[in-house]
Amino acid sequence: MKIKTEHIRRIVVKVGTSTLTHENGTMNLRKIEKLARCLSDIKNTGVQVILVSSGAVGCGLSKLQFDRETLTLRQKQAAAAVGQCDLLGMYSREFAQYGHTIAQLLLTKDVVDNSVRYEHAKNTMETLLEAGVLPIVNENDTVSGEQIKFGSNDTLAAVVALLSGADLLINMSDINGLYTADPRQNPDATLIDCVKEITPELLACAGGAGSARGTGGMVAKLQSAQTVTEAGIPMIICNGDDPAMLYAIMDGTFIGTYFMSKGEQL
Repeated sequence: MKIKTEHIRRIVVKVGTSTLTHENGTMNLRKIEKLARCLSDIKNTGVQVILVSSGAVGCGLSKLQFDRETLTLRQKQAAAAVGQCDLLGMYSREFAQYGHTIAQLLLTKDVVDNSVRYEHAKNTMETLLEAGVLPIVNENDTVSGEQIKFGSNDTLAAVVALLSGADLLINMSDINGLYTADPRQNPDATLIDCVKEITPELLACAGGAGSARGTGGMVAKLQSAQTVTEAGIPMIICNGDDPAMLYAIMDGTFIGTYFMSKGEQL
């Protein structure tokens, strides 16, 4: 897929738990190191970067002796409290190697549903970006319940893209993009490289959660794409297995699915 990137000055990059962890649930340190290097390099070109990162609960579970199969809400919230510290510590060390300062923003749905709190979050984000800081956003799982939960970081990423006025949302997943069918089950499935409009037929191509370690899935990603593209922000779904894919995207030629923003002409 080829796109024009000369106008892009602010991007939101979302990485899921499956991208940041090994199959056994422990943190993939090599992947985090490479992600930080790629984002730092992109930031060095003058592009402002916002990272929406999952992984806090998974990071906490790798330290706590909770049974993943019978995990309760209280245990998940406790794991998030432990994991968030470790996750941000990893990011802080990695980005510091390349001379960049990070900041943590933890959001819940009630923040964006309240106009005053939304404005505060927006102003904080803008001030951090103006100061050259790289904001790292996650859902506040420690206090988040059903009434104030986004549901997945795919949804959160769309909210952050709107809140920050991003030029592009990049959703790094455990799959190359949107296919005509589930490629894990159908060997004849083909990658859809460009989507002009999200239709009911397109939604039918999506299934459930993408992996046992993630909470999103293709449906959530399509809903996220629908939200941002209607607001004039294009979105890309690409495979996060190799963070260097970010270089290809910023160079304008990559493997993935590009969702055109409303009224956009390629």
